This record gives sequence, structure tokens and C-alpha cells, in this order.
Amino acid sequence: MTADRVLRGTVVTDGRLLPDSVVAVAGDRIVAVLPAAAYDGPLPPASSSLLLPGLVDVHDHGGAGHGFPDATAAGAAAAVAHHRAHGTTTILASLVSAPPTVLAERIATLRPLVVAGDLAGIHLEGPFLAAARCGAHDPRAILPGDPVLLDELLTKADGAVASVTYAPETAHAADLLAVLATHGVLPSIGHTDADARTTATGIARAGGAPMSATHLFNAMPPMHHRAPGPVAACLAAAGRGELVVELVADGVHLSPDTVAAVFDLVGPDRVALVTDAMAAAGMPDGRYHLGTMQVRVDDGVARIPDGPIAGGTACLVDVVRATVRDAGVRLQDAVLAATRTPARLLGLDGEVGSLAPGHRADVLVTDADLRPQQVLRAGLPVTGGGA
Repeated sequence: MTADRVLRGTVVTDGRLLPDSVVAVAGDRIVAVLPAAAYDGPLPPASSSLLLPGLVDVHDHGGAGHGFPDATAAGAAAAVAHHRAHGTTTILASLVSAPPTVLAERIATLRPLVVAGDLAGIHLEGPFLAAARCGAHDPRAILPGDPVLLDELLTKADGAVASVTYAPETAHAADLLAVLATHGVLPSIGHTDADARTTATGIARAGGAPMSATHLFNAMPPMHHRAPGPVAACLAAAGRGELVVELVADGVHLSPDTVAAVFDLVGPDRVALVTDAMAAAGMPDGRYHLGTMQVRVDDGVARIPDGPIAGGTACLVDVVRATVRDAGVRLQDAVLAATRTPARLLGLDGEVGSLAPGHRADVLVTDADLRPQQVLRAGLPVTGGGA
């Protein structure tokens, strides 16, 4: 077997742990994943390292001091590079609610990064959200559902937009869903004040097509036994295999007990771990922006002054580590929820999200505590950041 690069350690992929195995890479592809004893080429020394698929983050607003909602093209590329160096090799650039002209400008700025393959797509988080659950979004930018506007934005994006978060109770929600289906864009329910029935109706309209729930629990009414709300409807749908729920399991947005409960209820095939990272990811405490909103970061927690949490400051590998260490989720399940599940959600599971022959050679090598040691993307080493 001819390989340019051979990595050795415990392979963690597709919900399995494969002790003392190798991942062989030729060019930009994985050509073999098998026990070290069965590999017929030169072997590196045995290692205690973990070999993970490159991580897949479907909800990320930026990092390294640059936010996708307002960064230049160079700043956006720096944010991508920061997360890539920490093992996130597939990323959606998330925007926040803004006037339509601003959203069109942001899409135009980010689209070349999508075309170049540096971004897997753009995520429009809004503007068709519930004002009562706007969170860190500028309430002045929240709009009622407008299918014509959505179609215009997606048409201008020319395939660059991969997902859109909307509230199921917004005006013309069914028409919004139809527009998303026409453009092949993933719908995601979030920033909603809807009751359980309205949410369930919105999920049913998708007809079993891929759908997600944006940072479940956050920017939603809490579940109550007489008012179960969107949380109960989303969990039930995920349990039936109709929905994938995002969890910002960074130790700030959710209790570890909540994270553990969701994994137990719906399983890692229906959980996508995300960062919801903003410009402050990888940066010291201080003042930052999320779109037009001022954000203060203290002790690594980003908030609107005297207001709600304003995104995350972690990388996805940090979220995986917290899921394992604090929530007690099995390593292979946490990794699955940060790799194959979100890749499948985006329709990329034949290309990324697994360590398997034929897949793009995206590999995150960590120590036993999930601290990055090396990152490969398309077979090439990634330098800088945490690797």
C-alpha cells in the first residue's frame, strides 16, 4: 500500500474506538483505516494519541477577533484558520439578523470562501425570528417571515447558503420552508417562542427531509409540564429520527446534566455539538461585537451588557472535551456528534465526518485529554493555533 502519511493511535470514528490502529493518507484522501498489526507498510511508533475525524461545526459566528457578521474577507479567513487549527476542518459561517442589504453584502463577502472550499457554506441565523426570543440579535433587525426576501437572498447566494434558522410561528412559515426546499437549504428551528403544537406542525411540514433545531434550549421558552414548548417538540422529533438538535455543550450555555440527558434521550446520531462561537473565541476577555450588538467577555463568557449570553468563546474540540469530561458522555458518542452527525445533516457524510477510505483526509490528532496535537485537512498539515 502506498501512503504519503501514516498516523497511529486509537481511532475514534463512527461511534467506535479502534485501539492501536492506523490511518493511511495518500494525497487528499484516506486510503486505509485498519489495525496497526494488519498494516503492510512502514509503521510509526505505537502512540497514546487519539485519531478523530476533522470536526464539523454547523453554527459558528467567528473567532480570533473576527466575526463573520461584520469581518472583512481577510478577517473571515482568519476566523476560519483559528478554528481549523483547533481541529474544525468543516465549518459554516453563521450570520445574525440584519437588514436585508447587510445580509446580501455579508453573503457576497463570504461566498468566495465557500467557492474556494474554505467554508462549507453560510448559515443565516435570522432575520425571521421571534422578537421575544431574539437573544443577542438586534431586535430592530427581526422581520416577519418574508418568502420573497428569502428567495432573493438565496438566489443571490447562488448555492453559498447552506442553512437558515427561523421561528416556526413567524409569518408565512410554510412558505419559507418551501423556499428553503427549492434551494436545497437546510431549515433549522430556533429563536422561537412557539408552543409545542406549532413547533411540531412546523417540523411535520418538512416531510422527513433533513432539519435541525438551533441551539436547543437556548433562545426558547423552558420546558414546563403544562407548557412543553418547542423543546419537548424538538426532542420528540429527534427521538423519532426527524430532527437533529444542536447543543452548545460548552459548560456555559447548558448544564452538563442537560447535555447528558439529551444524549441519553435521542442518541448521538441526533445531536450536533456546536460552538456558536463569536469573534472572542481564542481571544482574551474584553469588548467585542456580534453584528451590531456590543458584547462583553468576562472569564470567557460572552454576554450582551446586562443581557443574555452572546455566543460562545470555545472551539469545537473544547465542546467535545466538556461533553466527555463534564457530562459523562462516551468519547465515541461525543465525537460522533461533532463529526458524522453534522456532516450527514449537511449532506456531506460521504466526504467528511468519518475516518474511512475514500473520505477527505481530515484528521484531528489529540492527546488522551483531547488536546490538539496535529491537524490534517485534505491530507495537508494545518499550522498555528492549538495544533
